Amino acid sequence: MDAVQFAEHGGRDVIEYGEFPDPEIEGDEVLVDVKAGALNHLDIWTRKGLPGLDLEMPHVPGSDCAGVVSEIGEDVTRFSEGDRVALIAGVGDERMDDPTLDPRFHIIGEHVRGVHSEYAAIPEANLVSVPEGVEWETAAAAPLVFQTAWRMLIERGELQAGEDVLVLGASGGVGHAAVQVAAHAGATVYATASSEEKLEYAREIGADETINYAETEFGSEVKDLTDGRGVDMVVDHIGEATWDESLKSLAKGGRIVTCGATTGPNPDAGLNRMFWNQLSVIGSTMATPEQAETALSLVWDGTFEPKIRETLPMSEAARAHEIIEEREGFGKVVVVPDSEL
Repeated sequence: MDAVQFAEHGGRDVIEYGEFPDPEIEGDEVLVDVKAGALNHLDIWTRKGLPGLDLEMPHVPGSDCAGVVSEIGEDVTRFSEGDRVALIAGVGDERMDDPTLDPRFHIIGEHVRGVHSEYAAIPEANLVSVPEGVEWETAAAAPLVFQTAWRMLIERGELQAGEDVLVLGASGGVGHAAVQVAAHAGATVYATASSEEKLEYAREIGADETINYAETEFGSEVKDLTDGRGVDMVVDHIGEATWDESLKSLAKGGRIVTCGATTGPNPDAGLNRMFWNQLSVIGSTMATPEQAETALSLVWDGTFEPKIRETLPMSEAARAHEIIEEREGFGKVVVVPDSEL
């Protein structure tokens, strides 16, 4: 088969698309004929190399895909050949109430071989059914960001109707999902982005107030918009570049929920502001299978809509990485096996 791959960490020039050994399934695995995949910022970090990350090379990236079951292992009970499925990329102990808390928890595409290929061998526990009528691009683009946003805001952050929430980077994958989840929960949504086009998009998907962070310090703007109170929750997946302003944006007793640190993991903690204003910092990673299915059911029925920035052949994966890195457009970037085009 053909697959996106890289044999060493580095810039976009390490990415290749070409022949790769066909996957062989284990008893609990399903062979998926991939119809579409989607990128996340995680793919950029995996390509560049994360501290402590020890990958078998060459590595196939990709933590989002959707396709058709072409073969099942002898122990598979939930799926049959011909079923439409999408990937839930987090792998943990299924016997735990919350597999994301398994010490051995890992992510397909980051820690082990991913799914940006013509075929992928995937444990059946990491697949969810995709209803007829859902476009492959939608099914591929939705799972990681909407499960992440749902767990972060609803399960971990316990967002309530009537609360105020600030979503940073509202035009990105997780950001645009978080805006929709927050609006669905009945919150008043404040959103940041770097251009009027991106802010207009944020308003279209549910933001009540928008702030251009390229032109103003969003912490001060949030305080102005809330008559000095601040918001109850900040969704910050950006890290070092935004952390101080995120703390400034919070009302007393407020909380930050975070699932990432794309600009760096070690900001000034701001402990004085934390203890004086009695703030909470809540980490969140991926979702349980049940949480993921709940979030995706709202994608399948049209309540939530993953925005597609661009759809490219997998042979243009380097260009797909560039779109993410350069923050072009809004929403998700989808890649399709060349053989499907």
